[in-house]
Amino acid sequence: MQIIIQELLQVVRAYREKIDGITDSEFYAKPNPKKWSKIEVLGHLVDSGQNNLRRFICGQYEPIPPWIIYDQDFWVESNQYQKAKKDDIVALWTLLNERIAEVLRSMPQNNYYRECNTGKEIANLHSLEWLAADYVKHLKHHLNQIIPGSFDVMYP
Repeated sequence: MQIIIQELLQVVRAYREKIDGITDSEFYAKPNPKKWSKIEVLGHLVDSGQNNLRRFICGQYEPIPPWIIYDQDFWVESNQYQKAKKDDIVALWTLLNERIAEVLRSMPQNNYYRECNTGKEIANLHSLEWLAADYVKHLKHHLNQIIPGSFDVMYP
C-alpha cells in the first residue's frame, strides 16, 4: 500500500502544476458536445476520488461489503464542471487525493483485503488494496486525456 500512496502523491503533485499551466481556452474546450472537456475530465477525477474515498473508509468497518456505485456521467453533469472555476477544481482534486493518501496510510494492513462492491447490477467485489491500485491507474488514464502521452498505461 505504501508504494500506491507514494505514487498517488507523486502524480498529483507533479500534475497539479502541469494542469495549472493549461490555458483556460484549452481547458474548457469541448472536442464535441458528447465528449468531456479537460475540466470535466478533472471533475470526473474529483467525483471518482469522492466515491473511492467513501469505499476506502466504509469498506473498513461495514459488516457486509458496502455497495458504492458511481454513475460518472450523472455526477459530471450534476456538478456542472464546465461552469466551474478551474482553480477551485484543481484545488479540490489536489486536496481530495491528499486526503485519500492519508486514509490509505492510516489503514490497518488487515483491512487491505476487506472488500467493496462497485457493481451497478451484480456483485463486483474488490479488495480495498486492489481498489487503491486501480484508482491510481484510472487517475493516470484520465490524466492522459488532459495532457496526452503523460503515462504508458492501459485502462479498461
